Amino acid sequence: MNPKGRSRKVILFSSLFLLGTALGIAAIVQGPEQVYSALQKAFYLSEADAVWIRPGLNVEIVSVTIPMDLKPVVVFKLTDDKGQPLDRLGNLTPGVINTSFILAYIPQNSTQYVAYTVRTQTSPITGVSAQQAAADTRGTYYSFGDGSYRYTFGTALPVGFDASATHTLGIYATRDLREFGLSLYADNVTKSFVPDGRQVTKIRDVVPTSACNQCHDPLSAHGVTGRRDVDTCILCHTPQTTDPDTGNTVDMKVMIHKIHMGKNLPSVRAGSPYRIIGFGQSVADYSEVVFPQDMRNCTACHQAPAQQVNNWLLNPTAETCGSCHDNVNFKTGQNHAGGPQPTNRDCARCHWPEGIYEYDASIKGAHTVPYKSTQLRYPKVEILSITNTAPGQKPTVTFRITDKNGAPIAPAEMGGTRGRLALTLAGPTSDYRWYLQEAANNAQYANGIATYTFTGAIPSDASGTYAVVSEGRLVTTLNPGTTKQFTYQEPAGNAVKFFAVTGTTVTPRRAVVDQAKCNRCHDKLILHGSNRTEIAACVICHNPATTDVSRRPASALPAESVDMKIMIHKIHTGEELEGEYTVYGFGSVPFNYNHVLYPGDRRNCLACHVAGTFTVPLPATVTPSTTPRDLWNPMLPTSAACLSCHDSVSAAAHAYLNTATIKGNSFESCSVCHKESAAFAVTRSHAR
Repeated sequence: MNPKGRSRKVILFSSLFLLGTALGIAAIVQGPEQVYSALQKAFYLSEADAVWIRPGLNVEIVSVTIPMDLKPVVVFKLTDDKGQPLDRLGNLTPGVINTSFILAYIPQNSTQYVAYTVRTQTSPITGVSAQQAAADTRGTYYSFGDGSYRYTFGTALPVGFDASATHTLGIYATRDLREFGLSLYADNVTKSFVPDGRQVTKIRDVVPTSACNQCHDPLSAHGVTGRRDVDTCILCHTPQTTDPDTGNTVDMKVMIHKIHMGKNLPSVRAGSPYRIIGFGQSVADYSEVVFPQDMRNCTACHQAPAQQVNNWLLNPTAETCGSCHDNVNFKTGQNHAGGPQPTNRDCARCHWPEGIYEYDASIKGAHTVPYKSTQLRYPKVEILSITNTAPGQKPTVTFRITDKNGAPIAPAEMGGTRGRLALTLAGPTSDYRWYLQEAANNAQYANGIATYTFTGAIPSDASGTYAVVSEGRLVTTLNPGTTKQFTYQEPAGNAVKFFAVTGTTVTPRRAVVDQAKCNRCHDKLILHGSNRTEIAACVICHNPATTDVSRRPASALPAESVDMKIMIHKIHTGEELEGEYTVYGFGSVPFNYNHVLYPGDRRNCLACHVAGTFTVPLPATVTPSTTPRDLWNPMLPTSAACLSCHDSVSAAAHAYLNTATIKGNSFESCSVCHKESAAFAVTRSHAR
């Protein structure tokens, strides 16, 4: 091509792209919709910056073809969040876009992918080489000038490849706008097709990304490369791929089970860590991972909209089952009641989907989560009334306990071996600082109604609204008369009733956390020996005045705060804490939380909080926290909440310098800079 011809081509390309950009600008300026929420950094862009930077990244696969040279050709499109074209090289629109391509197929005799795009990795530790699925290399790009591109693979498919098999193209891409104060945007897309033109009938769709994102918020792997979608992950994490450094497979069905079992893997308990050595010889040790709910709850991950949602139930294999039960050797029969099983042919003969009994050899039975057993009575406490509630009085509580069928349960039944029933008085609801708990399994009982009068009294100086809450557990025998018989402590839940101590107005305690959000990860909160299941009960004891002083040995003093806002933030910050957080519990057993790895993004306060409850200023009724182990004690409310995550000395100094004592009262000036209308608003500072 002569220089003049080349110049015309460049001018034409630039003109086409700038035309697309101009149309995009018009769309952004004229579009009435607001794309972003206050929890996203792009929300805070000025209109001019939004028009210029054009945040977001979206990848669309237009077509996939396999030409005569067997090097697949992909046509794809890159757009911003307004649907306007983006320049892959970052010359005409901000931010270079990195794209990677994987192509895999499902063999006729298999249910999992085999990738065409592979590499050979040799371990510097073992000297062993392994072929691994990977992204394509040495491919070439062509731009059509309107945000559309053609990518030609560097990898050629083998001669005689199965053109009647399901093939899937995966693209993962990133656009880095962090230099503009925004985010690293990522997108993953896949397209399944059959090269000979038939319809796709064979698929692999076992776990949806939405299930992962219940905890991971969002799923993100391999650093900043942009792997965030299960449909993309399974194209590389196939049975063909092994870590040559450790010998561990990274097959998705094995690796993910092992990672989530983590600390509870039989092999880890026996002293062998579970590690995978990845890019640049980085070591990922999963031996401390603790899944935040019962691992038998298979449907926590295996759920709709995955089309093969029941794959876990219908297709038992040595690989899948052995990933959790990794002390079983199926080939020799070690630790396997069925003896040696050299292949997966007979697995389903013994391990059918569902049997007659819970906890039997069926897959559903063997994975029965105790708190979901159909044999449980599911006790429920209902507080009917509370009298004698004035300051200094000893309240009388009337309540009833029923099972799942509405049949009455006597309080005495709750007090059997390891059973329990207790009532707790607490107040004030403006911010709990006092509570009194007494056993109530000896309550008077007649005609299904129980009555209990406290031996202790409401404080003589009490005022406002107080609460009474129930807690307890019922011991139930499951699978009675069989070899699988065992007892389970059923939580009776926590019933809460608020009452006026002075005046007639009843003001419930404010709701700060949405328990349904907690249960997205935890499935069901069951704490303190099946006694506490509701946040409304947790905050009664875990109040600003409470520490672990009654459990902590003298040699380990001073005491640690267990105030809910401090404790929960610190636990979920875990390994990112700069300081140490250890709480002593029942029996003076220490619990250190510095190893906890929160699977989500802690900037997303709404992952736990009710909207509007994490901004400043906090309600004036919130009281200081007792913090003997912190840099100062007591700590005012906003400082206590923020420093539980931001626990550096410099952050503490910042908070301390913005606290003042005036006429004997302490005040925080946090809202000057951090209220919602300020430059460093909490929501804006936590935006992603």
